[in-house]
Amino acid sequence: MNGDPRPWLLLQRRTLLGAAFGGALAAPALAAKTAPPAKPPGGKLPLVLLDPGHGGKDPGAIGISGTYEKHIAFATAQELQRQLLASGRYRVALSRSRDVFIPLEDRVGLAQQQGADLFVSMHADALTDHAVRGASVYTLGDTASDLQTAALAQRENAADRFGAALPATSPEVAHILGSLVRQETRAGSARMARGVVRALGRDLPLLQHPARHAAFSVLKAADIPSVLVEMGFMSNREDEAALRKADHRKRVAAAMKRAVDAYFAAPVPAVS
Repeated sequence: MNGDPRPWLLLQRRTLLGAAFGGALAAPALAAKTAPPAKPPGGKLPLVLLDPGHGGKDPGAIGISGTYEKHIAFATAQELQRQLLASGRYRVALSRSRDVFIPLEDRVGLAQQQGADLFVSMHADALTDHAVRGASVYTLGDTASDLQTAALAQRENAADRFGAALPATSPEVAHILGSLVRQETRAGSARMARGVVRALGRDLPLLQHPARHAAFSVLKAADIPSVLVEMGFMSNREDEAALRKADHRKRVAAAMKRAVDAYFAAPVPAVS
């Protein structure tokens, strides 16, 4: 993956993860479009997996005027996919190609199975305080950075209430998966999050302290830097009205593309 000087070790990690996920997950087919066929020296173009939140029987947050989060997330992910592919620098896939429910663990398993180099989950949540607005970015953390983020993670993780329960993971497998969340993977996630904050902040209002962390289930892909982007709050009239507009979603996507560009342009620290 992206700059790892020990590909044999990465293959071993993904083999373990594939064995762990294989029995429990039935990942849906990707709606993947490939970038132009030219390959840079060293192999394939990096694969960015975009994850539009919610879908199907899970609408996500419902806006003041009745807008569903799942539709906003999907439309923006499609626009970001279009912009990334147009650059010719990436392969891009979506975790869902239509309005269908996919359990959170399946989204994680899909990213692992496809060997994604970056995972971006896209959302637009709601709060009881309708005055709060602005975009924010989240990474995986053992504890939540604040109470609002803890509540957000609880709501996002509860999305699987719409689906059947998955088989329990054995303590041995859980230990393997936990040990594979390497320091450099979390560092990559944090670097991507900082880039998204900088890029979004040029064109969009941001939540106070926009870079946050919590135990989001959808960010637990062990070898893949992962971020969850809240593009705004459906509970805020201004945010909802903006996210309903295609031009605004294009600006959001353009900002996120700049962050992806910066992420892959930065040198990757060597693994010690």
